[in-house]
Amino acid sequence: MTTTTYAVTVPDCGLADVTVAARGEGRPILLLHGGAGPQSVDRFAQTLAKRERARVIAPTHPGFRGTPRPEWLDSVPALARLYRALLDQLDLTEVTVVGNSIGGWIAAELALLGSPRIHGIVLVDAVGIHVADQPVADVFGLPKGQLAERSYHDPAPFRIDVSRLSEAQRAAMEASIASNFAALRIYGGSMTDPTLRSRLSAITLPTLIVWGDSDRISTPDYGRAYAAAIPGARFELLADTGHLPQIENPEALLTLVWSFAVTHATRKPAGRG
Repeated sequence: MTTTTYAVTVPDCGLADVTVAARGEGRPILLLHGGAGPQSVDRFAQTLAKRERARVIAPTHPGFRGTPRPEWLDSVPALARLYRALLDQLDLTEVTVVGNSIGGWIAAELALLGSPRIHGIVLVDAVGIHVADQPVADVFGLPKGQLAERSYHDPAPFRIDVSRLSEAQRAAMEASIASNFAALRIYGGSMTDPTLRSRLSAITLPTLIVWGDSDRISTPDYGRAYAAAIPGARFELLADTGHLPQIENPEALLTLVWSFAVTHATRKPAGRG
């Protein structure tokens, strides 16, 4: 793995530093993390790059993990513009964009921006749309411990025993969580944009939507509403899986992502460019 910080200029917006972890060689995958932070996709990125002929590009959204965030970068659409500019700077083509949670929302906004560099998107338990009878959980208002309960089919294997951590490790973990939540609140707010659902009909890229059947952050019916809003989108439900399939059910997710990427990598996108 190589980690590089790029100075990315976004036209009509400004400059932002983006820290990117890159692994492997082959078909490019832009992997966008959710509110759990970049560590929530690290192992999946490593496995995908090792298992398949994939170059996995995993940026840290500015503000997460204590990274700097310029004032202009304060919304999901702004992040989408940043990552479109990053793809241009890296000169990547035939890219499959994979995003979990708010990362899925960013991927959807990227598809709406249009880029000939992107040939398909995978939304994994995404947030962003408003569905009246299926609200996204208020992650900022949940009692301590409830976030994990709602995020996993079985949270027990993923709980961290803080009593085993040193004081320095606990302090570092708490600081990382605090910075992640602060950045998430700035970008996502209530985790929905009331305009997004109607705008999704303009997406022309091949789209795969993957959902955990036990997700209680954004429910499977919420995911089905997402799929219904995007022309031609395919919906896949993963059994015994919550909001973070890349952690809880990585093998099933990897199979779906790679099959989709191989199928659509050389297909000419119908985006606006």
